[in-house]
Amino acid sequence: MNNIGVLMTCPMSEYLENQLENRFSLFKLWNHSSPKPDFLKTHSSSIKAVVGNTKIGADANMIDSLPNMEIVASYSVGLDKIDLGKCKEKGIKVTNTPDVLTDDVADLGIGLALAVLRKMCACDRFVRSGNWINGDFGLASKFSGKSVGIVGLGRIGSAIAKRAEAFNCSISYHSRSKKPNTNYKYYSNIVDLAADCQILFVACALTEETHHIVNRKVIDALGPKGILINIGRGAHVDEPELVSALLKGRLGGAGLDVYENEPNVPEQLFSLENIVLVPHVGSDTEETSKAMADLVISNLEAHFKGMPLLTPVL
Repeated sequence: MNNIGVLMTCPMSEYLENQLENRFSLFKLWNHSSPKPDFLKTHSSSIKAVVGNTKIGADANMIDSLPNMEIVASYSVGLDKIDLGKCKEKGIKVTNTPDVLTDDVADLGIGLALAVLRKMCACDRFVRSGNWINGDFGLASKFSGKSVGIVGLGRIGSAIAKRAEAFNCSISYHSRSKKPNTNYKYYSNIVDLAADCQILFVACALTEETHHIVNRKVIDALGPKGILINIGRGAHVDEPELVSALLKGRLGGAGLDVYENEPNVPEQLFSLENIVLVPHVGSDTEETSKAMADLVISNLEAHFKGMPLLTPVL
C-alpha cells in the first residue's frame, strides 16, 4: 500500500502520522511551501484518501480538487467538517471513530460539572496564592443528587447519564425522538428540559438543526442557578448569548471544552470564577488517541483491501 496516497489535513497525532507514513505515501497539507490549491492540484492524481479531524476535514472544494479520492477517514466521531452530501454524490466512503472516545468525553463532562460546582480551579488558585493562611475558602455546591438534563442521548450522552446516575442524579433528555429501552424522562422541547434541570449537558451531533440549539431561551430557562456543560461542539451554543448570561448572572456557571471559533475564546470569560475552560481535549488521552489512530488505519487498510469498513458512515 506504500504507493497509495493519503492526505493528512493537519497535525493530529504523532503516532497516527507515523503509522500512516509506514503504510502509505503520506502527504501533509500543512507541511509545504506552495499555496493549498496548487499543492492539491500537483498531487491530485496520487491522493486516494483523506484523513481529517475536528479542525480540518474534507469540504466541497477539497473533494472537487481530488478526483481520485475514494475515502475520507475522520480522526474524530464528529462529521461536521466533512461535506457528506458531496461525498455521497461522488461515491466517496466516509468513516469516523465512534465508541473508542466515548468514555473519555463522558469522563470529562462529569469532571467539568464537578469542577464548576466544587469551584476546583478557584480552590487551586486560592491554595497556590497563599491565601489559605488568611482564612478558609468558603462553600461550594454539591453534584450528587442534582437533576441532570442531556441534549443528545447517543453514545456519549448515554455514558454521561450512566455516570451521573452513580451520583444519584435524576436524568432527563432531549433528542430528535424518544429513545426505546430507557426510563429517563424525555422532553421533545429543549427549553422545557432546561427549565426542569440544574445541570444541562450538550452531547449531540452538530447539524443544521442543532446549530445554536442552546440559545437565549434555553439559557434563561436554565437560569441563574443552572450549570451548562458543553462537550459537543462550540456551535451548539450561541456564544455571545452565553457570555452575556454569565456576565450578567443570568446563568449560574459553565464548563466548556468546545468553542465557536477555536482556538479563539471570548476574553470576557477569562476573569469569571464560575466557569471552567479546557481546550477541546475531550478525547485527548494517550490511550484513546492511540485507539482512534488504530481505527483510522484499520478502516483505510480495510478499504484498500476491498474488505468491509469497521466504522462506516457512508
